[in-house]
Amino acid sequence: MVTAKPAAGGGRWVEISPERLRGWLDGFYGRHQGADESGLVLTGTNNGDRATLHPPPGLDGVADVDALLAGVAAPPRIGLLLARKGAFAAGVADGTQITSSKVERFHVHGRTAAGGWSQQRYARRRDNQADAVAGKAADIAERVLLPETGDLASLVCGGDRGLVDAILADRRLAGLAALRHPRLLEVAEPRLAVLEEAAVAARKVRIHLVP
Repeated sequence: MVTAKPAAGGGRWVEISPERLRGWLDGFYGRHQGADESGLVLTGTNNGDRATLHPPPGLDGVADVDALLAGVAAPPRIGLLLARKGAFAAGVADGTQITSSKVERFHVHGRTAAGGWSQQRYARRRDNQADAVAGKAADIAERVLLPETGDLASLVCGGDRGLVDAILADRRLAGLAALRHPRLLEVAEPRLAVLEEAAVAARKVRIHLVP
C-alpha cells in the first residue's frame, strides 16, 4: 500500500510497504528515463526530480538502495510502545506479527466546566492521574519490552508524545529509551488491533519526493 501527503518545506511524503518498494523504484526509473543514485537519493535523469528514501526503524544504518531492499526483505525485530491518556499498549513485532503484547486501559477524569477552587482541584487530580498512568505504563513496558531489549533493533512509539516521554523517562527503561526511533506514529486509542496496525506502519519506507 502507498500513501502520500504534503511535506513541510515542499514536495510530498510517500509511505510505501516493503513489498511494493522494488516496483515503486522501477516506476521511478521508468518515468524519469533512468536516475542517478547517491546513497539513498535518486535524481531523475530527464527533469531532476529527487526522491530521498528513509529506511524504516531498525534499518537506519543502510547506506544505499541495494542494502535497503535487502533489509526490508528480512525486517528486524522491533518494540512498539503506544500511549494515550486512556490506554497503553506495548508489544514486540517480528515483521508484521505481534509475538508478545499487553494492552491496558486507564480511567482519567476529563476537564470540568467549573471554575475557581473546584477547577484547580480537578486539574490536580488529572495531573496525579496522568502521573499514575505513566507509572503503570512503565511497569507494563518493563515486563513486556525490557527483557527483549537485547534483541530489538528499534523502539517505535506512537500516540501522545508527552505521555510517551513521561513513560520512557522512568529510569528502569533507560535501555529501551536508547532504542527509541525519532518518528512518532499517529495512532488511535491503543488496543490490540491498533498495535497490529502500528507494526505494519512501522515497516513502511518513507520517501520524500521533490517536486
